Amino acid sequence: MKAFQLIDKSTGGSVKNDILSGITVALALVPEAVAFAFVAGVSPVVGLYGAFMMGLITSIFGGRPGMFSGATGAMAVVMVHLVKEGNTLGGSDAAGLQYLFFTLLLAGGIQMLAGVLRLGKFVRMIPHSVMMGFVNGLAIVIFISQLGMFKSQGEWLEGSALMVMLGLVIATMAIMFVLPMLTKKIPAALTAILAVSMLVIFSGVETETVRSFILSNGGSGIKAGLPTFNFPSVVLSLETLLFVLPYASILAAIGLIESLMTLNLIDELTDSHGNGNKECIAQGAANTLNGLFGGMGGCAMIGQSIINIKSGGRGRLSGIVASVALLGFILFGSNFIEQVPIAALVGVMFMVVVGTFAWSTFKVLNKVPKSDVIVIILVTGLTVIFDLAIAVLAGVIVSSLVFAWENAKRIRARKHIDEFGVKHYEIYGPLFFGCIELFNSKFDIQNDPDEVIIDFKESRIVDQSAIECVNKLTERYLKQGKNIHLRHLSSDCVKLIKKAEKICDVNVLEDPDYFVAIDNFRQAQNSFKSAS
Repeated sequence: MKAFQLIDKSTGGSVKNDILSGITVALALVPEAVAFAFVAGVSPVVGLYGAFMMGLITSIFGGRPGMFSGATGAMAVVMVHLVKEGNTLGGSDAAGLQYLFFTLLLAGGIQMLAGVLRLGKFVRMIPHSVMMGFVNGLAIVIFISQLGMFKSQGEWLEGSALMVMLGLVIATMAIMFVLPMLTKKIPAALTAILAVSMLVIFSGVETETVRSFILSNGGSGIKAGLPTFNFPSVVLSLETLLFVLPYASILAAIGLIESLMTLNLIDELTDSHGNGNKECIAQGAANTLNGLFGGMGGCAMIGQSIINIKSGGRGRLSGIVASVALLGFILFGSNFIEQVPIAALVGVMFMVVVGTFAWSTFKVLNKVPKSDVIVIILVTGLTVIFDLAIAVLAGVIVSSLVFAWENAKRIRARKHIDEFGVKHYEIYGPLFFGCIELFNSKFDIQNDPDEVIIDFKESRIVDQSAIECVNKLTERYLKQGKNIHLRHLSSDCVKLIKKAEKICDVNVLEDPDYFVAIDNFRQAQNSFKSAS
């Protein structure tokens, strides 16, 4: 296992880049954490605490240096229902928050268990078409989430206020676009935020700031103390467990799917390899800590992770700096952070949208199979309409069904009768549940001779359905007084057949150089009877 490294110089990381990119992420994170806290129906400070603890724990112990975790919209939309029902169940407006903290304890435990069981590797089974749909859908979700920043007191901006907002957003994006062409020694996002902030502060331009955004949404600022330990004050009973367990399972699943897919995306951007199982454990530990110290929990944040990578952050130090800086904003720097214009942060996120969306999708639409195009569009749409977990699950299911259907059509049987009158069926392609009917149609039991060999040299028995199929085929031949033999089974197929010997009574001829004659069949049957 690779030793712990704050800075990974093999990927181009440096102390300066990690510190500057970490500060950039922290600045961009403040309105995101606040906004998602409002979505979840909790205090902004709870969202900021959640982002701090998620970021710190996963940056130190996670499986992907350079990736940042915090409060996310995907989990917030589930939390809001939990908090509302918790308030009703507990009989007060504060009860829902305590149920949320207790749920995070269970969700964290489920995530850590997934890591211990090494389930993180299953993210490799997600097809590339699902991945493209995921990043496209997430880019659209990020874009839509930023549109809410163009409101004030719940009303859309109009007139000069809208023009100022748009002008500052465009200025931020222009700086981020042009600066890397001139120099890459300083993060473009941080430079853009500072430049636009200075412009607003010294010019006296009236526009929405972090402070006015929080106040307009019912908050009271971001200044607070350190998070304190407090076990969730809920009644520990079977009723409580049954209430929170479904929410805990959903939150754990959404958190792991988004985190592991973000890990894969960052792997591609940095040409390196993260550890999915380690990330599962770190995500679980971070959410558990949130439940004990009053944070709203979360998972990997693709937007902030991309900001970090694009700003030069490669090592664990970048995530640690971002988390500590965020805590510093909460404790000491709230007055300064609250003056940052929302437009600057929106501009940064719009550039993240541009960088996240897989524009190559439009180039490959006419080049890839139609099934992949359907999956890309399906996952993109479901990510926007519902959530990431539903979208990815649907994409994987559709991709799997298409794969099964295509392979089911590939089963072939070449037939011939040898000099001894023995009929041979040479099977090509995997035998599994999807091609059982087609496989059975290859055999002419009524007109076949008394001795039949099915040769699996170019095939293999894959699953229980295939075993049952071979068993029934054997029974049909035996009812006709005919013998059937299996040849060239791979060792794993032989093992599978032997496991199913009670329901699958066949002869296994394992010698690849074995040539059979009619006179030898009875001897072969007796010789291999115990092996079957």
